[in-house]
Amino acid sequence: MSAPKRRVPAAQRGARLTRRTPKDGTSTISTPRRSAAPHAAPPSGPHPVELAGLLHELTVRLLAADSLTQALDRFAALAAGALPGVARCSVALIGEGGPLTAATAGQAGQTFDQLQYAGSTGPGLEAARTRTLITSGDLTTDERWPELAHAARTDGLGGLAAIPLDVRRTAVGALSVYLDHAGDVDPEVLVTAMALAGQAEVLIGELHRREALTEGAEVDRAVGVIIAQRGCGIQEAYAILQESAQRLGLDRTTVATRLVTAAARNSG
Repeated sequence: MSAPKRRVPAAQRGARLTRRTPKDGTSTISTPRRSAAPHAAPPSGPHPVELAGLLHELTVRLLAADSLTQALDRFAALAAGALPGVARCSVALIGEGGPLTAATAGQAGQTFDQLQYAGSTGPGLEAARTRTLITSGDLTTDERWPELAHAARTDGLGGLAAIPLDVRRTAVGALSVYLDHAGDVDPEVLVTAMALAGQAEVLIGELHRREALTEGAEVDRAVGVIIAQRGCGIQEAYAILQESAQRLGLDRTTVATRLVTAAARNSG
């Protein structure tokens, strides 16, 4: 019976074996080296290490802010300083049932942003409401917002990218990146801006949670003061606090803070 034929792996089929005889008389058998793979294209987008550092800096700055307004100011300033070729960064946030909160960084574009927010129309607000990326190659000729074209020319604005911010159960908004010339925002700049926006969503949500806890504690303290002063029940004390806020035209937390401060001063 003949011995079964040895199967040769597909990778070695057709490869010619070469016998090499070194000077010491021993021999080895080797296969030809495979040709090197073509060089891969350099990766596009921001360098991962630089981006990680930028996101860390954003986290530290926002979580150390004393208020949401200060956090938005820091967000706009960091984005404007970190994104090359950008003339202005604008952050808009619309809370549920609340007024629009805006923060800006950069000298150019002030008139454009003022008209956009006053008229409730523009690329930043559209990105916030539709939760989609809005881009424009030239704001001075963009037919979607003709009422803003003159302001864009006056402010020297050109291209734009507005990136939506979606703070879960709290607010929607957008980070608007303005160029001082016509054209699309550079892809690497856009990737970096989108990463900053994504991180900011999480941080703003955490700031909202902290504010809610602080406001709740302040209201509870004020209700305790009212109960002690008037000898009423809890529900009545809450109603008194709410009525006082409406009468003064202030939010309940502000009235509660003033009441607690006044009570502490009088007791001292």
